[in-house]
Amino acid sequence: MAAVEQATGADRAAVRTARRILAPPSLSQLAADAVRAMIFTGELRPGDRVVENRLTQQLGISRPPLREALRVLEQEGLLVQQPRRGVIVVPITLHDVYEIFTLRDQLERMAVELGVPVRDATRLDRCRAALAEMAEAARAGDAAAVTGHGFGFHLALVGLAGHGRLEEAYRSLSSQMRLCMGLNQRARRDREDLLGNVERHGALLAAVEDGDPATVLAALDGHGHRTFVLALGDTLGGRTPAAEAWLARLATASSTR
Repeated sequence: MAAVEQATGADRAAVRTARRILAPPSLSQLAADAVRAMIFTGELRPGDRVVENRLTQQLGISRPPLREALRVLEQEGLLVQQPRRGVIVVPITLHDVYEIFTLRDQLERMAVELGVPVRDATRLDRCRAALAEMAEAARAGDAAAVTGHGFGFHLALVGLAGHGRLEEAYRSLSSQMRLCMGLNQRARRDREDLLGNVERHGALLAAVEDGDPATVLAALDGHGHRTFVLALGDTLGGRTPAAEAWLARLATASSTR
């Protein structure tokens, strides 16, 4: 009888949980999502002013929730206050790109060295799910979603290592990486290029499934950001010696492929 009563109590608790109505996102959350998407798709580019009057009209909200949203994005490192200019999208220099992408490369390399061959086959499910979502978004022509799911794929790739701190370090770079990639979004709008992006990730997953770390690292080396960085190289300031040397190495490697 006690067991039955316990089961009945558990059932009642489950029903109460099922009936619980989750609070909808607040206006400030929705505004933060919208402005973040503008940044990641390149509609708002690094260095651009964030004009409150324009955004309140564009988003159909008042100033208080918008300002709260902008504070959230400041905390995420996407926006910054500047004297006499107000809030702007965080500027990106060539040295910033150098630091962000060389760190990403090292984190991914460590993940491959620890995680390939894959010892827990269930870890591949995240990669396959992200690739399927990328493909669906590409067929819909949604460049922003393709980029988002592409990051999810790389995060899942890092997750193959089963190393929580490594994955968290990679995740912490996400906003900075997507801020850089936003510079290139407008050049990647056409449907064919989106599907080609999915194919490149599919080839990377196939290399992971084959289980040879060297093959995966070679695929990553040819897969990532070389074309994107070389296209931006002449347009960005902050040209430190380290960044210039890195850019030169990328150009040399690209010319020998």
